[in-house]
Amino acid sequence: MTRRKLFIPGPTEVRPEILAAMATPLIGHRGAECRDLVRRIVEKLRPVFGTQGLALFETCPATALMEASMRNLVHERALVLTCGAFSERWHEIALACGKEADALPVEWGKPNRADELGEVLRSRRYDVVTITHNETSTGVLNPLRELAAVARKHDCLVLVDAVSSLGGAPIDFDANGLDFCFAGTQKCLAVPPGLTVFALSTRAVERAARQKHRGWMFDFVRAAKSFEKFETLATPSLSHLFALDAQLDAILKETLPARFARHRAMAERVWSWAEERGLEMFSEAGFRSPSISCIRLGPHAPETLANRAKAAGFVLGDGYGQAKTTTFRIGHMGDHDLASVGALLAALDG
Repeated sequence: MTRRKLFIPGPTEVRPEILAAMATPLIGHRGAECRDLVRRIVEKLRPVFGTQGLALFETCPATALMEASMRNLVHERALVLTCGAFSERWHEIALACGKEADALPVEWGKPNRADELGEVLRSRRYDVVTITHNETSTGVLNPLRELAAVARKHDCLVLVDAVSSLGGAPIDFDANGLDFCFAGTQKCLAVPPGLTVFALSTRAVERAARQKHRGWMFDFVRAAKSFEKFETLATPSLSHLFALDAQLDAILKETLPARFARHRAMAERVWSWAEERGLEMFSEAGFRSPSISCIRLGPHAPETLANRAKAAGFVLGDGYGQAKTTTFRIGHMGDHDLASVGALLAALDG
């Protein structure tokens, strides 16, 4: 099979060294070696989230943590901020879990607004507010700090989907007063898909402890107690843990500020390229993602750009959801750099 470099919105490219780490011989998941591995990962995840508190992981897709948040943290009602396909999924999951949930939507390509959130919270009581930090379908980066501050003012737990932003943009879990935040490893962290990392506040664990029917595998109280001993609830994907351990070392060696700056520089390079060619960004200026660019197709047929990328050895992302036929997406995240982004853009020029 011909190998092509991934510039889709995830999974992203994984360095050979990280893939090689997955071939590390297995260890017992209840032994001292595994507890030390879990401890190392937890300690290195904390600065990535920006927390001094609980940083955890589970062997599952990130969508499973959306469901876990509803089962653990919503007693009566959730307010779900929607701005694209994946934020809308959180609302669907809330309803599927039997929770009362209201959506606060904005037009696709637009960010959620703190003033609109405040207006809704003044009129009705909610247990939680869910925020999609980086909407993968539209390339919108929501104003996390402002939205979280409004939610906290109204005594709501703040739940955050950082699937395509963790490791590519600041989360500042503690400083922003967040209660739950999760992300898959296959995007800005640049590890193969299979793990979801998440952070929990003390408030969230206390709320979960008062909630009935949390389930077992994704019980936040049970998970918190287990990770205090650096143990997992069930057998984890050890191969993924070896990869995540190695990649976190690389991320912290690069430093988070440098990593954030690199993601921003790649994004700005794509934005400039689009502007120079008369192409319109789908996401609103001032709220554009550093990890995913969603661009209107303009005069191009989708297959034209895809074929140009393919011929040069790249895979381009197509549009998603209601923007599927009118946009294309470039995932510039993880360990990509300006040189590789430049090579892709040159290929798209034909």
